[in-house]
Amino acid sequence: MAVTDLIMPKMGESIMEATILKWNKKVGDSVDLDESILDIATDKVDSEVPSPVAGVITEILFKENDVVAVGTVIARVAAQGSVAASPSVAEQPPIKVVEVVETRAEAIATAAEAVTPQPRTSDRFYSPLVLNMAREEGISIGELDAVVGTGAEGRLTKTDLRHYIAMRETAASVVVSPPAETPKTEPAKLETPKTEPAKSVETVKPMPSAAVSVSGNHEIIEMDRMRKLIAEHMVMSKQVSPHVTSFIEADVTNLVNWRERNKQAFEKKHGEKITFTPMFIEAVARAISDFPMINVSVDGTKIIVKKDINVGMAAALPSGNLIVPVVKNADQLNLVGLARSVNDLTARARGNKLKPDDVQNGTFTLSNVGTFGNVMGTPIINQPQVAILAVGAIRKKPAVIETEYGDVIAVRQMMFLSLSYDHRVVDGALGGSFLRRIGDYLEGFDVKRPV
Repeated sequence: MAVTDLIMPKMGESIMEATILKWNKKVGDSVDLDESILDIATDKVDSEVPSPVAGVITEILFKENDVVAVGTVIARVAAQGSVAASPSVAEQPPIKVVEVVETRAEAIATAAEAVTPQPRTSDRFYSPLVLNMAREEGISIGELDAVVGTGAEGRLTKTDLRHYIAMRETAASVVVSPPAETPKTEPAKLETPKTEPAKSVETVKPMPSAAVSVSGNHEIIEMDRMRKLIAEHMVMSKQVSPHVTSFIEADVTNLVNWRERNKQAFEKKHGEKITFTPMFIEAVARAISDFPMINVSVDGTKIIVKKDINVGMAAALPSGNLIVPVVKNADQLNLVGLARSVNDLTARARGNKLKPDDVQNGTFTLSNVGTFGNVMGTPIINQPQVAILAVGAIRKKPAVIETEYGDVIAVRQMMFLSLSYDHRVVDGALGGSFLRRIGDYLEGFDVKRPV
């Protein structure tokens, strides 16, 4: 009988595991080639897993909400005609699932031994990625067991562990700072949280629950998976990066007038609507080329300068959550290419059809708070980037214009721009100059620019 293994796919360079959200098929169901068998979720995006062959589902090896490492067999499909009868779910012998669970338990126990010689203190499941991260940071299994998880059934995700490590390191410098008269003992004292997990966990317990008074006039809503990830990412960003925000006001009258005059001709010629977003991204990409030290990330005491200019654009999903699809190599695209990329990513974000690669490898982020009628904002940096730009609503305002005949007051299209940046590596001079350069490019938009 020709049986094909369905493998948990690798959804991106940094993705090592995925959560099974929903099985769209059950044992005994027929499937066509490329028909969706299940929905999965990673830390980046949700996706469907298609069938590699046409046939019948013979085995399902994991349950919904299970976290599975990439490359693991999650189901088996028998080729069409090779199965005499399609068994029902109730007729499936439980021994196969038991064997898989036992195999996973043995693998977890082996990985745990590699992390620490200490015995396990609970039956909690940890993915290979989490165990590897724990081993590299010297975190024992006992310490892992005490960390609060936000994954399915309270499982510990890599985001949870990264958040915990950041808080753990911060607490180490505050809680166990060495005496001034004995600086030579500093390394040993800084290691205290690793050898006394109970003390460290108690000190840096993430997201402590606040006392809440609940009455009949309150409604309690559990965060969905994506909102939990966003919350963790935002808290981590504030803890990691000292945020500074600079503001400018730009006269974008030329840009607005050009778009109003040419938007119909642009769509007719290129088959794409022209919004302000690709025009903003064009100015950002040009400014990054002028100030490449904005296009960096930080690794300890090292600054990593990115050669690619990949601009992410924060987008609101119908659910109210946020996602940041990325326009890759934005500096190499003209306005038509930028418009096409922006429109495509926006449409797929709204339809929940983004791929993991669409939201990875961003080097700078643009957030258009003006979409909601806001005139300015102070956005939180999208780690591991070091800066994020917010553009406000464009409004008609009286402004002073310098002419060869003297200063005059006229009605102009004005917009606030704000840049939040990581003060560890971006000082006020760099951040302010970069922001001003973006404003200069927007203000100097050529009104005679051809479509």
